[in-house]
Amino acid sequence: MSSSEVNGVHYFTQGWKLVSLPGIRRFVVIPLLVNFLLMGGAFWWLFSKLGQWIPALMIHVPTWLRWLDYLIWPVAVVSVLLVFSFFFSTLANLIAAPFSGLLAEQLEARLTGKPAPDTGIWDIAKDLPRIMKREVQKLAYYFPRALLLLLIHFIPGVGQTLAPVLWFFFSAWMLSIQYCDYPFDNHKVSFADMRRSLGRNKVDNMQFGSLVSLFTMVPVLNLLILPVAVCGATAMWVDRYRNVHVSEIGRR
Repeated sequence: MSSSEVNGVHYFTQGWKLVSLPGIRRFVVIPLLVNFLLMGGAFWWLFSKLGQWIPALMIHVPTWLRWLDYLIWPVAVVSVLLVFSFFFSTLANLIAAPFSGLLAEQLEARLTGKPAPDTGIWDIAKDLPRIMKREVQKLAYYFPRALLLLLIHFIPGVGQTLAPVLWFFFSAWMLSIQYCDYPFDNHKVSFADMRRSLGRNKVDNMQFGSLVSLFTMVPVLNLLILPVAVCGATAMWVDRYRNVHVSEIGRR
């Protein structure tokens, strides 16, 4: 099956298969552990606070819209889940970034039949400044747009219904960027070039990111999603982007 015949859903489901490949499982352990500890603890705390936060959010709903409480209430819950899950998945990705990059590197070698790089702790330590710089670039791209969506939320009447929809699509796009960035960054493709490449297949990348976003909100499944998403994004890189960018780098 050629890459033009598959979509983002395919790569998401591939991630669940690839994560358990022999020889790959050991590179999943640290990203999985980071996600398990951070997301597990964060969601336990969130569900203990929802009963206080949702009524506080509902105060911002105008009186003339109170008859829509039965609709706005679940939208408010989804809004909190979206923002919360995206924030803590971003934090988990930041902590696990060096090991997620290693997982993407090893899986790419497996998928392409190339010899797997012999990357050790010292190699990861040497790459840490570059990896952290890349994470800062992603955060710089994210924060101004997230702030705009936060401001939209406080527009009476409109914000409470429009902001969650916009936030979902924005989260999908950002999660696609987040996970696809690991294989791109391994080959030192610039952040701007990566975004342009993903933008040329935006529908498929939004499908992939939307599924990651949905699973990030689901208890238990969200504990597993980080390495699964890295594997799915790496498969997408190998099929769709690797040949173009590796040949470009070779010509420089």
